[in-house]
Amino acid sequence: MIRLIGYFFGVGVALALVAAAGVAIYIGAVTKDLPDYEVLARYEPPVTTRVHASDGALMGEFARERRLYLPIQAVPDRVKAAFLSAEDKNFYSHPGVDITGLVRAVVTNVQNVGSGRRPVGASTITQQVAKNFLLDSSVTYDRKIREMILSFRIEQAYSKDRILELYLNEIFFGLGAYGIAGAALTYFDKSVNELTVAESAYLAALPKGPSNYHPFRNTERAIERRNWVIDQMVANGYVEPEEAEKAKASSLGVTPRRGGTYLFAGEYFTEEVRRAIISRYGEDALYEGGLSVRTTLDPKMQVVARKALQNGLIKYDTLRGYRGPVTSIDVSGDWGVPLGEVERLSDVPEWRLAVVLASSDQGLDVGLQPSREASGALSDERETVSVSKENMSWALRYTADGKRLKADSPAEVLKPGDVVFVEKMESGGEDAESGWILRQIPEVSGGMVAMDPHTGRVLAMVGGFSYAQSEFNRATQAYRQPGSSFKPFVYAAALDNGYTPASVVLDAPISIRIGNEVWEPKNYGGGSAGPSTLRAGIERSRNLMTVRLANDMGMNLVAEYAERFGVYDKMLPVLAMSLGSGETTVMRMVSAYSIMANGGKHIVPSLIDRIQDRYGKTVFKHDQRECEGCNATAWDGQAEPELVDNADQVLDPMTAYQITSMMEGVVQRGTATTIAELGYPIAGKTGTTNDEKDAWFVGYTPDLVVGVYMGYDQPRHMGKGSTGGGLAAPIFKEFMADVLKDTRPVDFRVPEGMKMIAVDRKSGMRASEGASGAIMEAFKPGTGPADSYWVIGMDDFQAAERARELSPQASEAISSGGGGLY
Repeated sequence: MIRLIGYFFGVGVALALVAAAGVAIYIGAVTKDLPDYEVLARYEPPVTTRVHASDGALMGEFARERRLYLPIQAVPDRVKAAFLSAEDKNFYSHPGVDITGLVRAVVTNVQNVGSGRRPVGASTITQQVAKNFLLDSSVTYDRKIREMILSFRIEQAYSKDRILELYLNEIFFGLGAYGIAGAALTYFDKSVNELTVAESAYLAALPKGPSNYHPFRNTERAIERRNWVIDQMVANGYVEPEEAEKAKASSLGVTPRRGGTYLFAGEYFTEEVRRAIISRYGEDALYEGGLSVRTTLDPKMQVVARKALQNGLIKYDTLRGYRGPVTSIDVSGDWGVPLGEVERLSDVPEWRLAVVLASSDQGLDVGLQPSREASGALSDERETVSVSKENMSWALRYTADGKRLKADSPAEVLKPGDVVFVEKMESGGEDAESGWILRQIPEVSGGMVAMDPHTGRVLAMVGGFSYAQSEFNRATQAYRQPGSSFKPFVYAAALDNGYTPASVVLDAPISIRIGNEVWEPKNYGGGSAGPSTLRAGIERSRNLMTVRLANDMGMNLVAEYAERFGVYDKMLPVLAMSLGSGETTVMRMVSAYSIMANGGKHIVPSLIDRIQDRYGKTVFKHDQRECEGCNATAWDGQAEPELVDNADQVLDPMTAYQITSMMEGVVQRGTATTIAELGYPIAGKTGTTNDEKDAWFVGYTPDLVVGVYMGYDQPRHMGKGSTGGGLAAPIFKEFMADVLKDTRPVDFRVPEGMKMIAVDRKSGMRASEGASGAIMEAFKPGTGPADSYWVIGMDDFQAAERARELSPQASEAISSGGGGLY
């Protein structure tokens, strides 16, 4: 008997050894290519890039995986408790694998054999880290064993807090959110430390199956799972029963955070920043790099710029009449459903889509588009309002079948079922009383840029009426003819090369042969003024004078200055270009005017102040000025530190002041006198292109440069009288009135050594200060008013006679034999 027992014992030992050897061989094969768990120490997950305005307001987020990495020390205890209760209550006590849970899972899987159910995994948080970071998601025993072995190794290499940190920052929560910080923002628009017990429990319920517990599609299942997590938190001693019952009685309260841009009116700016980052660092850096981008945008100024441009476009557009409804729908049933499907302008919340329910001689009865719940479903509420005939009087001039017609009644213009835009007016505007007013998206468009001339920081930028309607940025992407707004660069080139503001140029018809063609430029509105000073030429925007001046200097010199200012990369040196017939952008023009505003210093326009990487290290800084002594640890009688500006001097500071003074005259006496009503020192220039296809105004104070252009995207005639002074300047004026209202007027700085001499406004010759027709003009050292009358471009006797008629002083100079006629 003893021998038999010994025999069986020996067989058993042999079989055990064979089994152990087999297990060892199997384990060795399974773990042969086991991933290196040390990569966890170098973990850099894809992280959301966040873009902020200059005041810190969030403008936009960009990510493939919406994740913000959060150190474990920043995760509140109640959030940790929720995840431990939902996923691994023994996390801080087991060695990586929960043996009790594993046995329970094995028993369950044996019982489910043949049932077709998915095997139960019983994974700990450590095992999930091993699977998510180092393995795939295949449901096999091989993968499970590899996962367990890795878990033991990870537990030996890292602390429990580090493992939990990796887990909370990696897991997927649904709705595109990864990591606990991203999930808190995505689901509740909150930071993690603001989450309640109920919200923490719901987020902890999601990793098990985000689609199974979707807040809107599977609301009941989501609440059931959340409440189970809360019960587990009570059982584990993390939450008191009373607090738990209150949490379980609450709704999910999910308010999804929208993607894209967040700052009102900042869509064009945000998109331009997005392009700039991709251009500089590539798409992966933007969507995965976790950059922190501080832009130059001034949110308050941006809102003002948007409103000013929109008002200008609307005013022009309404004067052209109504073009018809957005679309038409059936209003015989519940009109809210089909109206809810019509796309609104998401970035123009002042306007509401509405459907005409009835139209009569007195006006319209319209139903407003229902709002949408957080789930995306339409609200059941139906709101109706009225639009009076007075508040749609502009639309009684309308277009139908390509013909412009005039109606006597609103019923002739719109009928039931027509979908339109309306806006609530708190107080009556032009041609409108308080109430709801009819609107339409302007067909004309434009762009606007506001810039700090000393640093190149773009403070505001509007690329069109609505980003939702058109993403094309007309401030940076639209190449248009600047027209007469280019003339200051011609005059600056002249002033920098021997001419003075009192130099006289002939304003008279001119013919120029170009090959077999004869070019005969004309002043806007026709006519000519004879010999006039450079100041008069720019104030009255004289084309004929500008062409003669450019011809006298040579277009190669003009082209050099245009390229130096950055208006064009390469300018064709032909005379027509002196009148702004080339194509450039609003951004380039504002940057070029900034050089004149800041005293001739080169600037680099920028929408970005600073970029930091995910670790807070600054990788880009726009302001390259040096400040020696700014970081002194203590004051020891040293001088106050100064910012040293090493920017290139593009233009003589005295020339910059001269051209600025001449453009002040454009505002005070010239083509933009409407702006003088603001009562601030402002210099600027209007621009109107051939056939009035583009209208411009670019102007500046000592510390702010603003450029505006208006025109159709497909250039066409905007109508007689559609000038820069009539269309663009009022937009500039509205913007400046708001921006400058709480500031004191600041005069343009006169460079040291500049001489102020009284000259005759017409002849440019010296005059007595205070005399009629005299003006104080700025001259560089060694220059001054001419001692004899000299007219550039006067090359025949008839022109000389015309000069005598226009200026007795010039006539006297000519009779005395002084000077020459060219």
